[in-house]
Amino acid sequence: MWEKWKKIGTIFCVMFKIGCFTFGGGWGIVAQMQEEFTERRHWVTEEQILDFMSVGRSLPGLMIMNISVMFGYTVAGPAGAFAATLGLSAPALLVFALVTYFYTAMKQIHTINRVLNGVRSAVIPVIIGASWKMKGQALVSKISYVIMAAAFLVCAFTKVSKPMVVILGAVFGLMLGIIQDRKMRDGKEGGQP
Repeated sequence: MWEKWKKIGTIFCVMFKIGCFTFGGGWGIVAQMQEEFTERRHWVTEEQILDFMSVGRSLPGLMIMNISVMFGYTVAGPAGAFAATLGLSAPALLVFALVTYFYTAMKQIHTINRVLNGVRSAVIPVIIGASWKMKGQALVSKISYVIMAAAFLVCAFTKVSKPMVVILGAVFGLMLGIIQDRKMRDGKEGGQP
């Protein structure tokens, strides 16, 4: 029992730390979760993190919160989901409360704008690095590369919503799986006397 509560406390503390340094949107969390919970603690696999991202992006609400709920639940049940969500959101709520309180004075400070520009620029390599590490789990066949390239082009050059791109990727993957299963089944049936 003590081990479970210790794990829940660790989830809260680590997610609080991640929440303190997650700038530029929810994608920055992926690299930090991978380092903390896959490489360091071995609580989840890279494949699970990819699944959390896929499902979290497809569900309504903030992707980062969806990911934290799924992660916490996977590791420690409902209490883990609550601890992960609370830990991740607490720093943002505290900072938001302070910024709101001092907003008029802070909006006149040019240094703060420069700091935020630097932070946003640093987030891009973090996201690319996390994506590069997980490509072995996500890109498992030639068709995976085609889906990735098509999704990138749609995201970069059209106004199709990102959740729709994810849903279309899921549908396309399902259709290809059905086609491959039929080919394998037909091949086995054709080989029988």
